[in-house]
Amino acid sequence: MISKLLSCLTALCATSGAIELGSDLPAVSCPDQEGKTISLADYRSAKWVLVYFYPKADTPGCTSQACSLRDAFASLAEQNVTVFGVSKDTPASQKKFREKYKLPFSLLADTEGTVIKSFAVPTYPGVGLSKRQAFLFQKGKLVWSDLSASTTKQAADVLSVISKKQP
Repeated sequence: MISKLLSCLTALCATSGAIELGSDLPAVSCPDQEGKTISLADYRSAKWVLVYFYPKADTPGCTSQACSLRDAFASLAEQNVTVFGVSKDTPASQKKFREKYKLPFSLLADTEGTVIKSFAVPTYPGVGLSKRQAFLFQKGKLVWSDLSASTTKQAADVLSVISKKQP
């Protein structure tokens, strides 16, 4: 009975609400696929920053999501979008995933779950892997979040939001 209660509490904590629209890009750091520490606070003045979360590198849905962004990267770059993919994978796993699929953006290796927690991204109970979500910041402020992020349409969704936010 107690273990069932603890399991339910764990699931409840793992599904807490996401960060709110208008929030600042969290000032959190972790290594990228090369082991270089990336501080998201350094990107608060960037025109657009997309931080997207995925459960595990080189799995079917995560690969589709990453490749959606890769395939539209020229269009994203035209709009000055900086893209970061985040999962709990190690830097070595992220590097292998990035190289295998020729991903032109950084993958953050959030092995401690620090970035995941700072964005309040839910995790799968028992395994701690993040759920698929995406957050778009304009000059450091959250303007859009996708709490059930698409795998094949992630880039199209982001570009659609950007086109609506342009003057």
